[in-house]
Amino acid sequence: MHPQQYGDFYAELNNGIRMPLLGLGVYDMYGLEAETAIHHALEIGYRLIDTATMYGNEVEVGNAIRQSSVPRSALFVTTKVNDVDQGYDQTLRAFEASQNMLNCGHIDLYLIHWPIKNKRLDTWRALERLYTEGQVRAIGVANYMIPFLDELLPLAAIQPVVNQVEFSPYLFLQDLLARCQMEKIILQAYTPLVRGERFNDAKLEGLAQQYGKTPAQIILRWALQLGVSTIPKSANPKRLMENFDVFDFSISDEDMAFMATFNEDYRVVPDPMSMF
Repeated sequence: MHPQQYGDFYAELNNGIRMPLLGLGVYDMYGLEAETAIHHALEIGYRLIDTATMYGNEVEVGNAIRQSSVPRSALFVTTKVNDVDQGYDQTLRAFEASQNMLNCGHIDLYLIHWPIKNKRLDTWRALERLYTEGQVRAIGVANYMIPFLDELLPLAAIQPVVNQVEFSPYLFLQDLLARCQMEKIILQAYTPLVRGERFNDAKLEGLAQQYGKTPAQIILRWALQLGVSTIPKSANPKRLMENFDVFDFSISDEDMAFMATFNEDYRVVPDPMSMF
């Protein structure tokens, strides 16, 4: 693999900076496993690394980035404010702590990890300050369903660039995708592969056979063709390679429409609306 294979698979965020649409999520990776996975990913061609304070591996992410021969300027690094650190002053302190733990120069994207009741608006004001002061290149949100956007956007001085949510063919949030596109917010999918729990779906298997690809590759390509950023998690070198090998084919319009019928409202992570 080579980074050039990303081709057009970058998004221009609403503040003008570019972000790879396909990246590596590092949830539930620790210590040497996390560092090794990132080393493999960067060698394969991944250029977006997504972590969070909640994941407890910012130090390892930073270690891997500093040890890599890939220039920092070629990478896009995301982290997120932890739920227990939300609030205005607490968020400012949490960002500084993340910078120190990552220790890899700038942070490209800082997100509100979950929309914590009675704190999320103050947390957003802190992110706006960090952005305005030039401490971070972009700011956004995660787990924001439409009612959370309805609350935030009229009050926001700065538009979020990204909304990271659970999203897959089996949790096809068409209304949220349309709203984000209307607002020029890139939707980013975590757990896009449904933790493998739908790989044996006969419809998906049929498409995989038709295109000579794996079920995971079909799902990831589907997301990319929707303009949805996606951050599959894996520490397995073979899976890392498989997940990145999605740039040499395209899914037909007919099959994209077929995949739009897969939705089951199937979640593997709790519904954020419980926080509204």
